[in-house]
Amino acid sequence: MTGSDAIFTGVNAVDYSGYPDCRPEFMEAFEQLANVETRRAVEGSPITIEAPIIRMSKEQIVRRGHELGVDFALTVSCYNADAAGRACAHCDACRFRRAGFEKAGIPDSTRYQG
Repeated sequence: MTGSDAIFTGVNAVDYSGYPDCRPEFMEAFEQLANVETRRAVEGSPITIEAPIIRMSKEQIVRRGHELGVDFALTVSCYNADAAGRACAHCDACRFRRAGFEKAGIPDSTRYQG
């Protein structure tokens, strides 16, 4: 059998801004679907959906990323980022992200518009 055994996603249910596909229930249902609709799963090699930050607060995510050496300037949470990848600074995702950095006491290196 070839292919991946798992799909990793960065969804977060703690402050999901009303996106129901970021909830644990959706991830569980998606994994079940993947395992009834893919050939590899039907033939005995199931796929797991891994969402390691799904229940973490933004503060916890920022702290863990900092511990791992993540360059947050290369990441974006914004749903309204511009063509250059700069965050809008106004949507829920931007506000939650900024608050996470503030609570963690770690400088926010996010590239914001204007």
